[in-house]
Amino acid sequence: MLFSPHEIQETIKMFSQEHLDIRTITMGISLRNCSTGSAKSACEKIYDKITKYAEKLVVTGETISQEYGIPIINKRIAVTPIALVAESSDANDYLCFAKILDKAAETTGVNFIGGFSALIEKGCTKGDRKLVNSIPEALAATQRVCSSLNLGTTRNGINMNAVRDIGEIIKKTAKLTADQNGIGCAKLVVFCNSPEDNPFMAGAFHGPGEPECQISVGVSGPGVIHSSIKNMKGASIDEIANRIKKTAFKITRMGQLVAEEASKRLNVPFGIIDLSLAPTPEIGDSVARILEEMGLEIVGAPGTTAALAILNDAVKKGGIMASSHVGGLSGAFIPVSEDEGMINAVEKGAISIEKLEAMTCVCSVGLDMIAIPGNTSASTISGIIADEMALGMVNNKTTAVRIIPVPRKNVGDKVSFGGLLGEAPIMRVSTFTCNEFISRGGRIPAPVHSFKN
Repeated sequence: MLFSPHEIQETIKMFSQEHLDIRTITMGISLRNCSTGSAKSACEKIYDKITKYAEKLVVTGETISQEYGIPIINKRIAVTPIALVAESSDANDYLCFAKILDKAAETTGVNFIGGFSALIEKGCTKGDRKLVNSIPEALAATQRVCSSLNLGTTRNGINMNAVRDIGEIIKKTAKLTADQNGIGCAKLVVFCNSPEDNPFMAGAFHGPGEPECQISVGVSGPGVIHSSIKNMKGASIDEIANRIKKTAFKITRMGQLVAEEASKRLNVPFGIIDLSLAPTPEIGDSVARILEEMGLEIVGAPGTTAALAILNDAVKKGGIMASSHVGGLSGAFIPVSEDEGMINAVEKGAISIEKLEAMTCVCSVGLDMIAIPGNTSASTISGIIADEMALGMVNNKTTAVRIIPVPRKNVGDKVSFGGLLGEAPIMRVSTFTCNEFISRGGRIPAPVHSFKN
């Protein structure tokens, strides 16, 4: 891959002034051959395999960063959904599996390990139920473990029994981590149409269709996109979309370079590049500010969803031209706590959960890092999740919810999670109830357009 002197200078500017970074190098590891009838034996196998494969992951990432001058923020691991690995064991709950994942993450030095997960879009096995019930204690007892559940797909519909139960799980997780503002919920995400190769937390896991081990890279550059369109006053929508597409192409090429280098040095196959505009709380690293640069007074104003659709589409088009293996989520994230522009919009009353829900129809993921009053009922949380799952199912796209009922906080308060998780205003939730609807359980049928055989 050859770069001209101009491209090199341009890339240096992206790093030094526009917050471009490799957000994560994520190693996916299959644990399918770690299943045994003994939980103790399975945990030992899991620890040994993770620490063997990922032994040099962190040092390799740091070496590449130093040699190329490319910021690589996180090194992470994703593993086979633990519900699949642990089911044959004699464990009554899966807390021991969460703790061994945490220990392996600490030993290897990675920031997070994802895969305390279950794929339950059509129903739960006994092992799935054990994992779901273990989530609150697992996230409270560990530092680096992330958990995810896939509750629906376009092909199978939505498991409303699981949607009903997850509201209670989230409430319990918040309670057990109340001394940290319910931060356990920040490590838990629920999906519809979850991708099996997503390198971003908290939703990363190494899907059953993935190879023994692989390296995937997540690239993030909201600041670069914002800078690229900053001086385009009076330009048409077509011109803005084309500029974003070209910029996304350049960002993805840089990610491809890092991915190939990490793959070669670790002797592990290259998986995918995830080009996701994942913001941070820093000024100049905001997806919201990109939308405002397009001509919105503030995110949440009329036209916001259309502007986000332009951005998401252009990013994806640029990415797939730059790499043959673009995957994961790839597009634009709109987490409230991690984006200073989104925080500003919430504080000014320009954006609500309902408007965010509309925006998720056209973005990469869904309701992300939403802080709500701690006294919000479990059924209301389940209702919010059900709505988001329905958007994903009907539109044949990935949607997700990462929501935090912050103990002892109410609308008007603000909560700080620290680091990349940032801080968030507590958002207003509808006071009208959906208890009866959620309590029905069952399954929402797959939409008619899912039948494509």
